[in-house]
Amino acid sequence: MSREGKNVYYVVQVCSGDEEQCVREFDLRIKKDILRECFIPRFEEKRKLNGKWMMQERILFPGYVFLETDEVEELFLGLKTIPRLTKLLGVGDRIVPLSEEEVAFLMRFGGEEHLVKMSEGMIEHSQVRILSGPLMGMEGMIRKIDRHKRRAWLEMELFGRNQIVEVGLEVALKTV
Repeated sequence: MSREGKNVYYVVQVCSGDEEQCVREFDLRIKKDILRECFIPRFEEKRKLNGKWMMQERILFPGYVFLETDEVEELFLGLKTIPRLTKLLGVGDRIVPLSEEEVAFLMRFGGEEHLVKMSEGMIEHSQVRILSGPLMGMEGMIRKIDRHKRRAWLEMELFGRNQIVEVGLEVALKTV
């Protein structure tokens, strides 16, 4: 089930808010030779706490945990032993891994640490221009910006459907 000896990434749907607990259970109950990596992609955002802007991390895809394996059948059997409701994403009865394009995008977007760093940009004549960070070159995917909350919402195709994804964006300047 692997692609040319590479591990393959799968997505498990879990109850939103249970992601951390599920990762701990997966790590405890599934053998390391089957489950290479289990992670929750996150993004950085700035939040104002007690009058000061603080950097925080939030879950990028609430309700989803990502698994890396080249043994999907054994992984599926291991997941069945976990009492929490989990569902490997797929099409019909077929478990489908993330496409190579989706994996490449997620690695470019969040890197090895699976953390989408805060981007910086500006708005010139109603056009968004990203100056630094993982959003560089993705201006066309931005659907909404909240300058006050320092966030942007992107529309992208992941898991076989269009997703709206929230990330951190500091807009330093807006010109008319």
